[in-house]
Amino acid sequence: MSRVYNFSAGPAVLPEEVLKEAQAEMLDYNGTGMSVMEMSHRSKAFDHIIREAEQDLRDLMHIPDNYKVLFLQGGASLQFAMIPMNLMKNRVADYIVTGQWAKKAYQEAQKYGKVNKIASSEDETFSYIPDCSDLDISPDADYVYICENNTIYGTKFKTLPNTKGKDLVADVSSCFLSEPVDVSKYAVIYGGVQKNIGPAGMVIAIVREDLITDDVLEGTPTMMKYKTHADADSLYNTPNCYCIYMCGKVFKWLKRMGGLEEMKRRNEEKAKILYDFLDASRLFRGTVRKEDRSLMNVPFVTGDKDLDAKFVKEAEAAGLVNLKGHRTVGGMRASIYNAMPKEGVEALVAFMKKFEEENL
Repeated sequence: MSRVYNFSAGPAVLPEEVLKEAQAEMLDYNGTGMSVMEMSHRSKAFDHIIREAEQDLRDLMHIPDNYKVLFLQGGASLQFAMIPMNLMKNRVADYIVTGQWAKKAYQEAQKYGKVNKIASSEDETFSYIPDCSDLDISPDADYVYICENNTIYGTKFKTLPNTKGKDLVADVSSCFLSEPVDVSKYAVIYGGVQKNIGPAGMVIAIVREDLITDDVLEGTPTMMKYKTHADADSLYNTPNCYCIYMCGKVFKWLKRMGGLEEMKRRNEEKAKILYDFLDASRLFRGTVRKEDRSLMNVPFVTGDKDLDAKFVKEAEAAGLVNLKGHRTVGGMRASIYNAMPKEGVEALVAFMKKFEEENL
């Protein structure tokens, strides 16, 4: 069986050359006589892997020296609690709810203090990003929270909200490393790696150092304190060693490809192919307001549930897999992350054209 074009929202497509490298090193990593899966996280070989991965990420994102990079477990969802536990000194936070994951984060934070929903796009099934240029920011808010790219709904903040001096916390799970980013605009920028960087099972949190203290909410477990992990260089407990190794390989691949500026160029080119077709199509239509469209996740529908199901089934038979949309939106969704080649998007559009001709 040859490789399919995998449009899954996550766990998602990985660069083929990275998978081949990992395959070649599966039984013997770098002359150690063992797999990275088998080696101690305290070993010299792994110490080199994690340090190099962090440095490559710092290089790619131009991460300032006063930010810590933490390789953590529990996925992005554990951060929904970890963020208020570590940052909610006044027990007040403002949340902008633009999708299911922002909504879950907003609900979780309510366990720890007063949480204000200062903007939302729920009124139109999260199909747009609300205007965040002049929000009613709470004077005593500890931070303002966003989910920057909404995987399910295919929207993206093109401009960060005006937080009026308050710290910005952003979940970037589905747009991580897809374009250049100014880390200094964020207090915490974090994301699950299983969409655009590596295999499932880890989250990377980039946290400004002044926020990493012992001054956390009473009852915060040791494992939920950023300081625990920062002080131990992400090695307080056994980390997800293999995932860190794979992410490190993807960072090297991104550097070889030309860094985040080049990835942005490629991602814009790929997304344009699909959006241009959707805008001209007589059968398919996108579900997101044009100015808020994501480069990573593209939801679309025919308007007929049976036809949508037929499309997903026939696409899979043609080697275009995981195109079924999230149940809250229906229809289809193509996730076209960094590792999705342009040829994959072209193949999808060619198939959509053929399907349109046969079903109109």
